[in-house]
Amino acid sequence: MLSRIAESLFWIGRYVERADGTARILDVHLERLNQMPSDEQHIMSRDLLAVMGNRPDNEEFDVNDLLHALAYDRSSPTSISGSLGAARENARRARETVSSALWECLNTTWYGLNQHRKDVVGTYRFCNWVLERTAMVTGLADTTVSHDEGWQFLVLGRSLERADMTARMLSTQNVMSSSMSWVNMLRCAGAYESFLRTRQAAFGDDHAAEFLLLDRLFPRSIVYALSDAESCLASLEPTYQRVGFGNDARRVVGQARTFLEFHQTDDLLSELPEHMERVQKATAQASDAISRKYFSQAEDLSWVGELS
Repeated sequence: MLSRIAESLFWIGRYVERADGTARILDVHLERLNQMPSDEQHIMSRDLLAVMGNRPDNEEFDVNDLLHALAYDRSSPTSISGSLGAARENARRARETVSSALWECLNTTWYGLNQHRKDVVGTYRFCNWVLERTAMVTGLADTTVSHDEGWQFLVLGRSLERADMTARMLSTQNVMSSSMSWVNMLRCAGAYESFLRTRQAAFGDDHAAEFLLLDRLFPRSIVYALSDAESCLASLEPTYQRVGFGNDARRVVGQARTFLEFHQTDDLLSELPEHMERVQKATAQASDAISRKYFSQAEDLSWVGELS
């Protein structure tokens, strides 16, 4: 497989998952932000944007600015519209590899981005629409694309981004602690019903955090996403050496997963910010290692890179 095709598929997976994760975070926090006093609203809007990897220079940054930065700014790869636009562009460059159904879904989604009001109410509907469209993209990728090396790169990108976005989602708990419950956090991840069925009578903040970090069967947990990424890396380059791993990305992802799985969880909530920062650093390092190993033109093709 050509490195440019592999790179395009990797970033399709990442950008679609980024749009999905950002929509989930924005949807669950927007109502609370809108009900806050003006001073608190400015502070929380800036802090929430910082969790998503950016920090505004404007001290008057408010909810409307947050909506533009996270939902509608097509020039930013951290916004929903920017991510979906980047996914479409990568699909166009890998048009000979992606299925017609997947391309048409991404293309239709791109043209539907302007059909929404950009106020608070419109953004609620926009986020729900985005979740439906990204679910459709994911389903079409899994059912209409051959599960060969190209699909492994797509799932690898999706898994790394999912671990990163779940970590950011959990990080917002500290930002919005005064008005954010773990029930809403579980709903944000689409995990509420699965959590209730799994935990039954054991319900509390610690159990909810543990579920989103460590559950091996829930697809949006961090451990599950990192395990998926490990499986993709193992399929792309099986190792036969008797000591260690030659693949830096596999080593980084494996270390992050095992650290979480074997770590004592008694003080999970108090240590949560450190855990989330560690996961985000691991996914960034793994992405860099994958680019160095598989994408020989990574420096030249800036359209696929992640802007910081």
